Parts: sequence; structure tokens; C-alpha cells
Amino acid sequence: MNLYKEFIKDARDYNGYEDLKANFKISIPENFNFAYDVVDRYEKDAPEKRAMLWVNDYGDEKTFTFTDIARESRRVANFLTAQGIKKGDAVMLILRRRFEFWFFMIALHRIGAIAIPATAQLLAKDIEYRNNCAGVKMIVSLASSKLKKEMDEALEKSPTVEKLVWVKNAAEPDSYSLYENESDKWLDFDKEIAKYDDNFARPTGNAATTNDDVMILYFTSGTSGYPKMVQHNFAYPLGHIVTAKYWQNVVDDGLHLTVAETGWAKAVWGKIYGQWIAGTGIFTYDMDTFKPGIMLEKIAKYKITTFCAPPTIYRYFIRQNFDKYDLSALTYCVTAGEALNPEVKIRFKELTGITMMEAYGQTESTVICGNFVGMKDKDGSMGKPAPGYNVEIVDETGKPVAPGEKGEIIIHVEDGRPFGLFSGYYKDDDLTKAAFEGGLYHTGDTAYMDEDGYVFFIGRNDDIIKSAGYRISPFEVESVLQQHPAVLECAVTGVEDKGRGQLVKATIVLNKGYEASNDLANEIQEFVKNLAANYKRPRLIEFVDELPKTISGKIRRVEIRENDAK
Repeated sequence: MNLYKEFIKDARDYNGYEDLKANFKISIPENFNFAYDVVDRYEKDAPEKRAMLWVNDYGDEKTFTFTDIARESRRVANFLTAQGIKKGDAVMLILRRRFEFWFFMIALHRIGAIAIPATAQLLAKDIEYRNNCAGVKMIVSLASSKLKKEMDEALEKSPTVEKLVWVKNAAEPDSYSLYENESDKWLDFDKEIAKYDDNFARPTGNAATTNDDVMILYFTSGTSGYPKMVQHNFAYPLGHIVTAKYWQNVVDDGLHLTVAETGWAKAVWGKIYGQWIAGTGIFTYDMDTFKPGIMLEKIAKYKITTFCAPPTIYRYFIRQNFDKYDLSALTYCVTAGEALNPEVKIRFKELTGITMMEAYGQTESTVICGNFVGMKDKDGSMGKPAPGYNVEIVDETGKPVAPGEKGEIIIHVEDGRPFGLFSGYYKDDDLTKAAFEGGLYHTGDTAYMDEDGYVFFIGRNDDIIKSAGYRISPFEVESVLQQHPAVLECAVTGVEDKGRGQLVKATIVLNKGYEASNDLANEIQEFVKNLAANYKRPRLIEFVDELPKTISGKIRRVEIRENDAK
């Protein structure tokens, strides 16, 4: 059983991309609420259907049916309301991949409270900023000595926070005493939840949710400046039908793995909404650290059917011995979050027979462009515009460019915002108005579209390098660098230069077995020169142990540029 066709107008099987793009339409029910209209519906009609298989690094394994998810989320809803949480209140969840995250998310949807997923990598200043900008009333946190230290510092300047809840963490059992010693301040979730039953009626009247109410709030990691608060309303989950069914190609009663931690918006792309609507189960690996061999073992052991991860994960995968793993259950793999280097895609297909299908989107959206099911993919392309999204490539004046010309990706919203696109920036009418000025949403990303309608990513507008009159895409140079056997990860940036305006610089993390040297730098420069135009050759190379990244794992080229400018 699955529900996705119930939310599609004139639901049917589509005859290729053009049919999908032209005729796919979401039918949004009045006052849709994912908790009641999806989770509880499965509980009623398919009570034993698997919703999630959860495992960690300590031998723990749990299978949750939709009945389990529905029941536990109702208990959590009772717990939350007993603590004073009501419709419109903001609750921050810092739970990594603990299964309690799903209980809390669905419970918050039941109440109509605003869920703010956040990463455990936040520092005190990050937590304080989020608390005060969003007016956070409660924080639910994984037990962690480091995180608690940051939290305690942030709470000194977070007047809106009234309640604190801690959840057990198998990776750090010694940290529990820190919370138990402050039981007057921190509530032990396991002890508290035992007090509540699973009877929770759907609110009515003013307490009921509407499609326009704020359901979830994400702070964009950003490349510079303070994060913006991206708000999505209660209709947002329906936009991820395209994500799950027509991009990830999940199957009814399959098992889908998206690697993302729950603090990143990519988690709701692949760990809850579209997948459950389409009827597939979620595989959650609550890992302490990413180890490619162990993740491949999990994929093999638990017979994962569909998989989604950023290109970095695949870059580590292709250096493993695939003869050790039975991946016969794996039928479909997709990637997003950063640009995909062609050699990674080619090598992964050689090892598995599976063609990785790329897509593009933002925290503010669902899939904007993608290589959808049944499409013929083009190497280097992130696909064609998604159903519901009217996408164009425009120049600096807003005029559409010709096929093959570079410009900014924009989305037309003159006739209304497409399903899945954010409803605005929380508590910032001016920023929201500016984002949609002129009936367009500006993504800030540069790309070109070929004559067949395929979109090719170039980079963030701020990342484009201007050297000796040339406009150079960091991604183009990085794609060549990635083909050198010494290069594990790299970031290409521009360095100010009086003669050329900017010089191309490559910051490189080396693979094991290679050592930084001038000879290796020269070798890599010659390697690029032989595979790309000479003006794209890095004039400067720096070897580092790791690249600066955002809390969502994206490379922070802006930090490299700032350090070089000092």
C-alpha cells in the first residue's frame, strides 16, 4: 500500500519526462497535516507496514511500523502539550539520527508547533542565534558533554527558552550524569514519556493547522553572513512526492537510505515525507562517524533498495573493494547537495552497473531540476526542470539567455509559488518580499541550459572566478582535478592578482599514500593543463588536511577566499 497517487490530480503512470512535466499536478487537501493524513492513515489501513529500520554502531536494531510511529508520536504530543507547547511554538531538535527524532517531528506536526531541526555541530553562538531569532521555547537535545557545554553558554542569553529535554546517546553514556545532576533544568525524555498515554485527538477550531501555517523552519548554513530562516508550511511534504517517487525512484515496501543527518534540510528530502507517502521504508544508520566500508556493509546486510548521498560519499565508495559486498538488492542511486564530478559517476557505474541520477535543489525548495525516472541522463547535467517549477536561466538584467550561455537559475512565481517552494523567510517580510520581487525567485546559482533543456551547474554566483577576462567555474576545474589519483577532495577559488584580476587556486586534500610536495603540485598543474584550457589551470596549489565546510557538509569556498585575503 502507498498513498502518493491520492495526492495527485488525475493520477496515472506517466509516459516519460515530457508527460510528467506537463501533466503532474499535486492535489493539496484542505488543512493537510502529514501526521494525521499520512502516518495515521497507514496506521489505520496498513498497521504492520514498515516505516523505519533503525540501527547504530553498538548492535542496537529496531523496526518501527507505522502503528509504532503513530502511537509514539501521540505520546510525545501529550508530553509536549503538558510542557506548555502549543500551536505556533518553536521547538529545536538536535538529535542526529536517533529514532526519537521521528517521534518528535510527527508529534510537533500534530500540535501545529514549529519544528526546527538542527545539527549537533552547532557552537554556543549558533545556538544562541537560533534561539533568539526563532523564539525557541523548547530544545530537545541528544546527550553530549560537548553539546551541553555549548548549550549552557548559549542559554545564558536565550530568554525565550523555557524547557530543556535530553535524549540518551549510546555513543556517550558517561554524559548522562551531567543532565541527571541538573534534573531541575533538564527533563529525562525516557523517564518523562512513560507518564503519558497514546490518546491524542486531532485539534479543532483555532488549534487546528491550516496549509499556510509554518510547519518546519530551517536555518540555511550560508556561505557568508548570518543564516536565514527558511519556513515551509504544512503542504510542503506533498512537494516531496516528486523527490521520492520520480527522482529517488523509491519502491513500495522497499528500504531507502538517505545519508543526511537530521539537522540538515536534506534529511526531510530523504528520511520522512516523500518516502512514506510513496510507501517505502526508511533505513536509518545512526553512525558515529562515516566509514565507507561499514556503510557498504549496512547497504548489503539490510538489502537497501534505493540510496541517496552527496558526491563526497560516492567518492569514498569508489575507492573500496566492491567484491566484498553483495549489493544485488540496490537498484537505484541518486546524488545531490554539491556538483557531481563525471569520473565519480563513471567509476560507480563500472563497479555497480548503476547510473547515479543527479538533482538540484535548495533548502528553500524541493527538487528544482533533476534526472527523473525514465529520462536519458546527460553526463555533467543535473537534469531538467522539475514538475511544477517554471525554470529559466537569465542574465544580470533578468533577460533569458540563449542555450549554452551562462546565467542565474530563476523560478517564475508570477502565477503562484510551485508546491514545495518555501513560503518565506521567518519573521522577515522585507527579505521575503525581496526574494520574490518581480514575480521571480532568484536562486543565486549559475548554470546554463542546453538546447535539449538539460541544466548544467556552474557554481554560486559569488564563486565564479574572473581571470584575465575569462569567467571560470570552480566546478569545471574541480572536475578535472578529481581525475588525478592523488586528489581526494578539492576546492577551487580565486585569489586577487594585479595582472589577471584573479588567479585560479586549488586547495587539495590528498588520498592516502600521497605526500604534499612541489613536484606533486607541478604534476597536478600539468595534469589539468592537458585536460582543460590553459587559463583554467590552477596557478596556485595548497595541500591541506581538510577543507572548511558548512554544518551541512558543503565546502566553504568563501572561508578559503577570506583566509587568502588576510
